[in-house]
Amino acid sequence: MFVCVFLASSQKIDAKYLTLAEEVGAEIARRGHTLVSGGAKVSCMGAVARAARAGGGRTIGVIPQALVDIEVADEDSDEIVVTTDMRERKGVMDARSDAFLVLPGGIGTLEELFEIWTARTLGLHDKPLVVLDPWGLYAPLRQLVDNLHEAGFTRPNVFDAISWATTVEEAFQHLEKRTRHLVPSPEEIGESTP
Repeated sequence: MFVCVFLASSQKIDAKYLTLAEEVGAEIARRGHTLVSGGAKVSCMGAVARAARAGGGRTIGVIPQALVDIEVADEDSDEIVVTTDMRERKGVMDARSDAFLVLPGGIGTLEELFEIWTARTLGLHDKPLVVLDPWGLYAPLRQLVDNLHEAGFTRPNVFDAISWATTVEEAFQHLEKRTRHLVPSPEEIGESTP
């Protein structure tokens, strides 16, 4: 399976987030999967890729030219795809992946999460989406989406489209189980927006 991991590129974060990325990379390799990531060698992005390769796994990095130009590309990737911009980068990552795993990260990680989550609630893909959140960083986000759902701003299947995990093992259990395709009904399409 090609597992796309969305995670931090900030170098100002606690070391526990780097350790989590390393654990995920090692688990991807142990289970025989391929890592698809943002293609940078810094912070958690670099940590997950290095750990995957150290365990014998294959890595695909997708990175825009602007980041290659400032020398943050993970040139040790088994395959590096250079895109013209961030939008193309996300499209390539989506197309090359069978499942999505979201780790703690910043606004870029949130953007990636919401794009994949929205597409899944609309029935545009049926790829598993899992958020790995051992320390509850995303708890306020979950509460916000729950509030939006209660107010009628989200589709009824919004929480069917995503799984939450607190351990690496639990995250991979969710990723590897087959999930049903979420096709919205005509009533759902007419009654709310994603």
